[in-house]
Amino acid sequence: MILSGTVLADSSTIIEDGAVVVTDSEIVAVGERDAVVPEFPALDEQRYDVLMPGLVGSHIHSVQSLGRGMSDDRELLDWLFDYILPMEATLSADEMEVAARLGYLELIETGTTTAIDHLSVSHAERAFEAAGDMGIRGLLGKVLMDRRSPVGLLEETEAALAESEALIREYHGAFDDRIRYAVTPRFAVTCSEACLRGARELADAYDGVRIHTHASENHDEIETVRADTGKRNIHWLHEVGLTGEDVVLAHCVWTDESERELLAETGTHVTHCPSSNMKLASGIAPVVDYLDRDINVALGNDGPPCNNTLDPFTEMKQASTLQKVDQLDPTAAPVETIFEMATINGAEAAGFDRLGKLKPGWRADIVGLSTDTTRATPLHDILSYVVFAARGEDVQFTMVDGSVLMEQGEVVVADADDIRAAAHEVAASLDLSDARIQARKQKP
Repeated sequence: MILSGTVLADSSTIIEDGAVVVTDSEIVAVGERDAVVPEFPALDEQRYDVLMPGLVGSHIHSVQSLGRGMSDDRELLDWLFDYILPMEATLSADEMEVAARLGYLELIETGTTTAIDHLSVSHAERAFEAAGDMGIRGLLGKVLMDRRSPVGLLEETEAALAESEALIREYHGAFDDRIRYAVTPRFAVTCSEACLRGARELADAYDGVRIHTHASENHDEIETVRADTGKRNIHWLHEVGLTGEDVVLAHCVWTDESERELLAETGTHVTHCPSSNMKLASGIAPVVDYLDRDINVALGNDGPPCNNTLDPFTEMKQASTLQKVDQLDPTAAPVETIFEMATINGAEAAGFDRLGKLKPGWRADIVGLSTDTTRATPLHDILSYVVFAARGEDVQFTMVDGSVLMEQGEVVVADADDIRAAAHEVAASLDLSDARIQARKQKP
């Protein structure tokens, strides 16, 4: 297949009338259209206004999609224990699959081709199957919770780790290596020391398995961990083995100098979720400082209940403008840096090589955008448009590993109407009253 249009190959490479050639699962050529197309006369050509690498959602909660709009304007721990955990605890296996499919549909529709997905305690296998079936690339993990957790989510430590290991054996490297596993403790508040240390042991036992958890998102979380352990959050995670080049920590809003030094020294990845951090009033992550220390910072949406959308373009704009305000510096977090956070930095965090740029020999994860909107008129700068003006609805084409998931604005790997109808039906049937009572009993 030949894809042509303005090619945004990476943060510094723009080909105004370019082409990208895909064979099987790889990109085989990128360059000026007039030079590239004649070399492949047998291939069909499709044209889109802008072609760019698929975006990486480096921290999402696909199975929280059914909670969109359920718990606005609430404090983090109230939001979590009064609404989100009760919802997760009540979902059956079929309902969990509906939630996951709804999340993955939104990713496909809005140009996210790779996701680091923090699932739930139960029925994780249904999300793995949904991701594989719908064609996305992902680093997925069953959630671990062995204390301060409501009925339906609280697990015995060894049983939780054993189930995680079974899922690793089943799904790590599955679907032609599009799907990989991350051991996924919810966060230190709901995980014992044995659970966290067990997560490290499990990740070490299997090549390529990573660790994904939340850290230092909120003052109450940090104070709870300090009361439990006598340490700040990042120091505690480091002590139990949850730092390093195979670890992705979501948020890291409130870290001190010693913690930032530790993140840099260990090569731990940080995922910035600006919309969620603003909506939950968690604070402003020190992204500029992290980047200055060569800490790899990627971008994520978090979950639909604390964001209301999985649109990755929203996060790019919010990430840039929020840092400019925080630093009182309009030059902070320029478009090139933000685009890298949403592409190549995310690929590095997820552990996929040859991903995040349009280059020969790299994986064919590509999205195509339309600029036929007032927001794109006039179009002085493609990178500026992508970071500051584009929206997920502008995405018309989504490809993962050389397979087309959406073309000309129509998802071709699933029935979008059926997925949305099923989600409406499940959401309308949820009764969270008893689950909320149980969750409040466990609230820190």
